[in-house]
Amino acid sequence: MTRKARTVVATVLLVLACLLVPLGTLSTWAKYEIGDSDRYVSAMAPLAGDPDVQNAVADAVTTGIMKNISVGPLQSTVERYLHDAVVSFTDTAAFRKAWDTANRAAHDAVQQSLDDGSTGPVTLDLAPVGEQVKRQLQDDGVPFADQIPVTHSEITILSAGDLDQLRTVFHMLQIAGLWLPLAALVFAVAGLLLAVHRRRALTATALGAALGAAALLVAQTIARSLTLGDLDSDADKAAAGAVYDALTSSMRTASWVIVGVGAAVALGAWLTGRFGPGRSARAARRTAGGSAPQQSPVRPYTECRESAPGRAFP
Repeated sequence: MTRKARTVVATVLLVLACLLVPLGTLSTWAKYEIGDSDRYVSAMAPLAGDPDVQNAVADAVTTGIMKNISVGPLQSTVERYLHDAVVSFTDTAAFRKAWDTANRAAHDAVQQSLDDGSTGPVTLDLAPVGEQVKRQLQDDGVPFADQIPVTHSEITILSAGDLDQLRTVFHMLQIAGLWLPLAALVFAVAGLLLAVHRRRALTATALGAALGAAALLVAQTIARSLTLGDLDSDADKAAAGAVYDALTSSMRTASWVIVGVGAAVALGAWLTGRFGPGRSARAARRTAGGSAPQQSPVRPYTECRESAPGRAFP
């Protein structure tokens, strides 16, 4: 293979490798973070202690209960008391257990919708939380607590429209899984082996991978802004933002790691080419191959004798 052909093939392979870096990060996250029930629940578990999420849960449970009871002029008082009771309950271990149970059911519903193409929104059922609050109020001796209806209060995870838009892309990413990052690695290794100037190729590839990961970080920020922009109240935006950040935390971490490693490798390769021993050897070869320093001609003995008449020579 000629040098020109090697350069062309190596360039194509390295460009493909850089393009697959963000896609591979995204597919790995979709397959092993969102597609796995246990990891999904683990990612959502810390949100049980997030104040914004706790307030959103309290609002949803309180609204669901108050729709089914009527206490006349005490309506607002009972609503405030019930809301405070739900907020207090969100600090207990029982709520954290109910939160994990509700999230596991929501994850199964999302995954089933992605797999079988079912329509309709995917919601987080808060009925277990309402049941636990009712039981706590009964244990505290609150009058008429046993008459509080347990309703299926829900928080929408994905609307029907969002689910239709995500189904095809997300399903393809989950199928790809680790194949995309493995393909990126194979293309990168093959391209570097074929490259004529490997140090330059390594520098460019590392920078390309870092830029690809940085582009994914920017895309995540834009997606977050668009997701929250569809919500009405500030409370809903705060809770949805906390959920979005929790679910994308591993993808952001992986992207920042790729940015850092890519920049470090590119800098190291550039410094090696700039100040490494290879550059010193090339400089020495160029010096040796240049014009030799001119030496003053050696004058013959007779010329030296004539030029110094005052001196005696044997």
